[in-house]
Amino acid sequence: MSTAASPSLPETPRRLVLMGVAGSGKSAVGAALARRIGAVYVDGDDLHPPENIAKMSRGEPLTDADRWPWLTLVGRKLARAEGTVILGCSALKRRYRDHIRKEAGAPVTFVHLSGTKELIAGRMSARSGHFMPASLLDSQFAALEPPGPDEGAVTVDIDQPLDRLVEEIAAKLAGP
Repeated sequence: MSTAASPSLPETPRRLVLMGVAGSGKSAVGAALARRIGAVYVDGDDLHPPENIAKMSRGEPLTDADRWPWLTLVGRKLARAEGTVILGCSALKRRYRDHIRKEAGAPVTFVHLSGTKELIAGRMSARSGHFMPASLLDSQFAALEPPGPDEGAVTVDIDQPLDRLVEEIAAKLAGP
């Protein structure tokens, strides 16, 4: 009696969301982490509808109603992921993260880029060419609900050099 080999299943795509307030380094960390672990980085800012960008550019914080269509696009982008995808998205509230998970239809690991308001304000004032003004930082921190222990998220302190931060995230993702 011969036994046929089981067909190999494709590797389950890994879906990572780098989350945190504006200025926490999602884009820089995402690009560097993608190179480090062989992933694709997608900037969630590129998924915002023009109305959201215009509103934030005027210094007006987004409402939940503004965010839902964007969060749906984020989740759907993750749902179509092939291989490992890292997506930068503020995902400030638990219900936003839950919505992204639902839309992705598969496990999503959130990596919370955590830093003090002072550190992030300094970074925001030093950057140019971004639509999000530093004046919205208070609204970002007011909305932030750090991931709970039951969310299986990774939290890292951003007050360190980029290469060390990326290595810390990669090590935490790899597990014990």
